[in-house]
Amino acid sequence: MAEIHLDHTVLNALQEVMEDEYPILLDTFVCDSEERVRLLQQSEDALQLVATAHSLKGSSSNMGAIRLAELCHELELRAGQSATDGIARLVGEIDGEFAIVRRLCQQELQRFHC
Repeated sequence: MAEIHLDHTVLNALQEVMEDEYPILLDTFVCDSEERVRLLQQSEDALQLVATAHSLKGSSSNMGAIRLAELCHELELRAGQSATDGIARLVGEIDGEFAIVRRLCQQELQRFHC
């Protein structure tokens, strides 16, 4: 089930490339994503929603957080069309998905340090 939320093939490739810097990458992703999710929750501006969703989509995709990237893509499209229907629901889904991804990243950090 975890692969739905976090693709371990992507993480393994990142670990191979990043070596000792891999834990820093995971920490940076989690911290940056927390800030972006907070911005999504507080934003009332469509342009900020689009930009923040786009940014979170890219970093999530790079880290193998496929479902999170998909939700961000959907939000980016919807906010870009000024379609306010479902925006709050999507932001809530992104928040929930990020909570799962954050926990999996923390587990990954523990695995790396063992």
